[in-house]
Amino acid sequence: QKPHTEEEGEQYLEVLDRQSQRLKKLVEDLMDMSKASSGAMQVDITRVDAVEAINQALGEYADKLDGANLSVIFRQPEEAVAVRADGRLTWRVLSNLLSNIVKYALPGTRVYVDVTRQGQKVEISIKNISAQMLNITAGELMERFVRGDSSRNTEGNGLGLNIAKSLMELQNGRLELVVDGDLFKVVLTLKPWVDLLD
Repeated sequence: QKPHTEEEGEQYLEVLDRQSQRLKKLVEDLMDMSKASSGAMQVDITRVDAVEAINQALGEYADKLDGANLSVIFRQPEEAVAVRADGRLTWRVLSNLLSNIVKYALPGTRVYVDVTRQGQKVEISIKNISAQMLNITAGELMERFVRGDSSRNTEGNGLGLNIAKSLMELQNGRLELVVDGDLFKVVLTLKPWVDLLD
């Protein structure tokens, strides 16, 4: 509102646009968190190909991962791995996790994604090295509005992992977080589709 040059005005508009986008994302995340934690979110459990779902998510994030100088190692079984899940919610979980990796992983490192079937469960593990020292426990990282280090002050609102955990639970799955030094590992557990045939 104060007198300013045209160049300053453009800079102010950029800041306003950036902050309004952050606010929009925060409101969307708060709404999702509220729906997920209250069980008010619609869930459609179907047969989901876990490998295909991961490949689609990695494809969507390929440019961002390249831009962050991260290479992905995707290790998968030869046979198809079908799980009982909601494809839309599974996509949101994978998107949240990959978005965090793009923001916070150490550039020039590898991201490992593994899919394994062990008896009556399918596990999807995603591992990366944090760019900043993780001075917080896995349990604290899962809490709402908590971020992993004080340097994370430009993006994020600390809701991503909490929302992902709630979305996994809505699908009768589980999200576990392991922090070991600078290693950040998330394990998603879902039931295999074959359970429906038993």
